[in-house]
Amino acid sequence: MASNSFGKFFTLTTFGESHGDCVGGVIDGVPSNFILNLNLINEEFKKLVPDYKTFFTKRKETNLPIFLSGIKNSKTLGSPIAFTIKNDDYKSKDYNELEDVFRPSHADYTYLKKYGIRDANGGGRASARALAPIVVAGSIAKQFLKSLNIEINAYTSQIADIKLDKHYSKLDINNKNNNPVVCPDDKKANEMEKHLEDISVKGDSTGGVVSCIIKNVTVGLGDPLFEKLNANLAKAMFSINAVRGFEIGSGFKGTEKNGSTQNDNFIINNNKIKTSTNNSGGIQGGISNGEDIYFNVGFKPVSSIGKEQKTISVEKKSVNIKIKGRHDACCVPRAVPIVEAMAAMVMFDSFLQCNALNIHE
Repeated sequence: MASNSFGKFFTLTTFGESHGDCVGGVIDGVPSNFILNLNLINEEFKKLVPDYKTFFTKRKETNLPIFLSGIKNSKTLGSPIAFTIKNDDYKSKDYNELEDVFRPSHADYTYLKKYGIRDANGGGRASARALAPIVVAGSIAKQFLKSLNIEINAYTSQIADIKLDKHYSKLDINNKNNNPVVCPDDKKANEMEKHLEDISVKGDSTGGVVSCIIKNVTVGLGDPLFEKLNANLAKAMFSINAVRGFEIGSGFKGTEKNGSTQNDNFIINNNKIKTSTNNSGGIQGGISNGEDIYFNVGFKPVSSIGKEQKTISVEKKSVNIKIKGRHDACCVPRAVPIVEAMAAMVMFDSFLQCNALNIHE
């Protein structure tokens, strides 16, 4: 398994399994002499720990990242930043009956066929717990981006068939912190909560959409042909567990339009070249054009459900299973900080790659 690193100039290599002693990572390419706010990193990381709602997992890993290298007196040294995150609140016995069966829509079968071995406890490396180091690296990237005035905000825009019908510019994104589903619209958030409570009681799950907006982006990030900014964002999002869809700008709705209504006309605004609309989602030809970058990430329903399901055992026998353990009814709210983190890593990696370029006004 040799694909546990992400990024070219700002890189993260992660390690660890769901029920192992810890998860962690090594971040390389961090510029030196930058003062990190470690409290902000901890605050970002705490967003992964859900409140005790009926529709969230009851697994509550409260340990914060422990930094082993690369930082002295909150200042980056320019050397690799290594960190660990202790696992404490896992219950491997919940998976004893799943050792010899393939759970529907999980990675059990593909991992076993590819590697000849798998960790059945919590899904091992395929668990969402393995994504925790991403939030640490993303938080560091976000602090660098903030110094460049680049802001990244993600939020829940849909759960099941309950979706926001307002453009992101009409929303107060800060309202997302007022509810457990991380939705900036109070009315829709209440509907989403009720739906998640209902399906959780039934032992079922559902999917949804996380939307993300990146503001104040420098013109010129991204390189054709195979380092396009939108392509790298798409790959980053598809690296997150349970992601099944990605669209940027007008996305699939744009396929219903004519070129005359889809095209973004150029205009002069405050003596700068801008576009009158932003159907492109802030990226043209794989390069940022200075407008807001916005995209949607679609998540499938959580695969671990309490309902009885039919499956196959390792011995190729038909069996019925009822998955035990602690699982989310929907992963979307807890995926919001992960989407932000992956977006931050892509943007900062692109900035470092293009830093030597002379962008002409």
